[in-house]
Amino acid sequence: MTFRRSAGVSDAPRQRALPSSSKLGRLRIPELDRERLIQFGKERARDGAGPVTLGIDLGYIKTILSHAAAVHGVIPSTEPIALARIALARLGLVGKGQERDRRPTQDELDRLVAAFQANRLQQIPVGRIMRFAVATAMRRDEISRIEWSDFDPKARMLLVRDRKDPRKQNGNNQRIPLLDATGYDACAILEEQRRSTGNSSGRIFPYNGRSVGTAFRRQCRTLKIADLQFHDLRHEGTSRLFEAGFTIEQVALVTGHKDWKMLRRYTHLKPETLHHSRTRQAA
Repeated sequence: MTFRRSAGVSDAPRQRALPSSSKLGRLRIPELDRERLIQFGKERARDGAGPVTLGIDLGYIKTILSHAAAVHGVIPSTEPIALARIALARLGLVGKGQERDRRPTQDELDRLVAAFQANRLQQIPVGRIMRFAVATAMRRDEISRIEWSDFDPKARMLLVRDRKDPRKQNGNNQRIPLLDATGYDACAILEEQRRSTGNSSGRIFPYNGRSVGTAFRRQCRTLKIADLQFHDLRHEGTSRLFEAGFTIEQVALVTGHKDWKMLRRYTHLKPETLHHSRTRQAA
């Protein structure tokens, strides 16, 4: 039995990530040793996985091994996972997450978008995906999954399927409003994508999410934009919704947060926006 066998745990993004790193999907369980798991952890970190995400990945691997023992009668050792976790923790690759408060400036966003648009060799419209991420506060993998059939241009609504939710692993679909409140018009960006590709069926952004992330990191290095991750665009979009005057309950209808307390980490509002809030209140 190879490591490719499903554990019956519905976590599609993680299932896709694990086989692609260190070719884990082609390994037999006895080959899943400490060294291979440490290599896997380093590769996931290079791909942008944070300490918490990598810890969850290792836990998922352990779940697969437990499944093998319970269902198939295989008695694998989980000691390599424990040892790899210790080694990766000492490297700072596994551990408790730190709340990020990194927000891109508008100048940084403009420079990145312009650079992607000017690069004729760049086949993925990363600049457009960036703008859509800020406009919707959607995750990179969510953006890569949405289809034209999920888009209702008349109602300005979009169905996001299987949103990340620690309490519900699948079927967590959500209809979200496509707003024009963050400096970017989500509907206009989708129509721009339709005109660019000439497609009205299948995936709206039919690109590998990891490739988008890789291109984003590479361009940040080229432009010397430090400590900026693609996921920070979700943070930025969420913060801009608060700055536009939306309540926590309203923002949650866009971002998909079930626990409103989690939204507090996204409310790193810029002090200068209070002037605009005061103007809106007076009006």
